[in-house]
Amino acid sequence: MRLPFHAAAFAIAFALAATLPPSSSVAESESVVVFAAASLKNAFDEIAAGWTAKSGVPVKTSYAASPPLAKQIEEGAPADLFISADLDWMDYVDKKNLLKAGTRVNLLGNTIVLVASKDWTKGDVKIEPNFALADLLGDGRLAMAGVTSVPAGKYGKAALEKLGVWNSVANKVAEAENVRAALALVARSEAPLGIVYRTDAAAEPTVKIVGTFPDDSHPPIVYPAAALASSKNAKAEDFLRYLAGPEAKAIFEKHGFRVLATRSST
Repeated sequence: MRLPFHAAAFAIAFALAATLPPSSSVAESESVVVFAAASLKNAFDEIAAGWTAKSGVPVKTSYAASPPLAKQIEEGAPADLFISADLDWMDYVDKKNLLKAGTRVNLLGNTIVLVASKDWTKGDVKIEPNFALADLLGDGRLAMAGVTSVPAGKYGKAALEKLGVWNSVANKVAEAENVRAALALVARSEAPLGIVYRTDAAAEPTVKIVGTFPDDSHPPIVYPAAALASSKNAKAEDFLRYLAGPEAKAIFEKHGFRVLATRSST
């Protein structure tokens, strides 16, 4: 069951608060708190560990779909940085005057793909106008992140609409709260096919990519990042710069992201 935005936001805040230590320690108070799109987890955990080893500053990350993260920021969440999986939810936070001026950057790009479980026997799927997705699904469901609000789901729906396929599968969609949850439905064989980011598919050994959506079938996939106006942590912008630096770039690319913002030094 999918939680309403406010309920999901409260759950995120509660979970994050439970992991945050008391503020009495100087070192603890310097921890950089990041709200990040769920699809970033594998790459971001690795990058954060590298940053901490280099700087001595811990990074505490809350991963979820971009909509509840943006809503929680609106409600005053104690976060330093926000990384959304699309421009719309960063724009939402920006329009509330909740971003620190001059820190917003388009950090990453990605690709959406059609995935199946490893035991899929129908071969690769040529994704083109009016391709027979409904026939491939049969009586099964198409796993997607929420198609009206979650970036991965919005990109997927836009692609299917442009390709003339959406109406044939709209009643077969199994919506999940975020893209990792959609991936899990395919990994557990609860759905024969799903639409996720290429980076998510690469992180899950029990699924395989059977088709790639053309870049021109949906709006550009952009992950913007920014510091939050409420943050008083001087280390937050250092970490944001590190995310666009060469060490982070190599890790993002290893995990399949396209790095859009680059800096020559950290």
